[in-house]
Amino acid sequence: MKTKNAMGLALATLFSCGLVQAAEPQVNIYNWYDFIAPDTMKNFQAQSGIGSRYDVFDNSDVMQSKLMAGRSGYDVVVATGDLLPNLIKAGVLKELEPAQLPNRLHLDPAILAKMQSNDPGNRYAVPYLWGTTGIGYDVDKVKAVLGADAPVDSWDLIFKPENLSKLSQCGVAMLDAPGEIIPIALHYLGLPYNSTNPQDYQKAEALLLKLRPYIRYFDSSKFITDLANGNVCVVVGWAGGVLDAKAASKEAGNGRSIRYSIPREGAPIWVESMVLLNDAPNPQQGLAFIDYMLRPQVIAQTSTYLRYPNANRDAKALMDEQLRNNPDIYPDEKVMATLFPLEPLPLKLERVRTRVWSKVKSGT
Repeated sequence: MKTKNAMGLALATLFSCGLVQAAEPQVNIYNWYDFIAPDTMKNFQAQSGIGSRYDVFDNSDVMQSKLMAGRSGYDVVVATGDLLPNLIKAGVLKELEPAQLPNRLHLDPAILAKMQSNDPGNRYAVPYLWGTTGIGYDVDKVKAVLGADAPVDSWDLIFKPENLSKLSQCGVAMLDAPGEIIPIALHYLGLPYNSTNPQDYQKAEALLLKLRPYIRYFDSSKFITDLANGNVCVVVGWAGGVLDAKAASKEAGNGRSIRYSIPREGAPIWVESMVLLNDAPNPQQGLAFIDYMLRPQVIAQTSTYLRYPNANRDAKALMDEQLRNNPDIYPDEKVMATLFPLEPLPLKLERVRTRVWSKVKSGT
């Protein structure tokens, strides 16, 4: 659910090479690349005396396959919410006892509630960072094309062909993420976002194929630079990615006004969580690391660095003011009630969704 860069990979390599040789005890961590504040591991070792091996991935399928195979050598892994049911069912994850994580008391019940569909009872996963998938847009370019009343707070901006065809003049991009785009399309059609009816996916396919001629490309990272530079004017993307584009535009001084919107009809919420593996070689060190990341001041640094919200109630006051006061990043209760968590599909339907996405991307 995140956007990464080469600098993040280099930094992660530095973590791995520099810390793997640390004296025992040690914790072995597997995380998305560039998904932690740069000095976190160094500070953890200084305060706990625990060294670390820090490896990274940029594809959740690769990560899941490695965990399913067993004996990965990792203790703590950061996993997206919709992967949890399969990992739990396969016995990959160790149940987390609340008494082993004293800093768990800082967690936001609202985020824990959103996680229940994938981790009933919040028994196996602890939220790390979370975010939404919505609409990023260039205010001036959209206004020039659709006027001052452009429905930037609605999925109508994207899913009504009469709007998208006009916006294609200045460029529209979408995430290459069938597990998010197709549920959004289903939800827009008034169908269950996690439907188990194959016919619903044909309806979503028909809608997306109508839009396909007006979509410049599907990519989960390129949109950041293109939105910042004005190469596209509208994206369906992650909130953090749109904020990155806004920051890049400001740094470049190109005068663009970039905003992010959570459509009023509702949008996906995703939660990246820390889990402890059942075959973790160092479970106590793994628990120590998870509890360390639950400290408000620690997660606040990572959250501010990445421009993503966290699930720690007491960390909010410690974060960058522009981030914590942005309602599109930290939605109010009314908006939170409209967000829906992504969930896994049965294998048969996952294949249906994959076929739909292939058709949509190719436009055939």
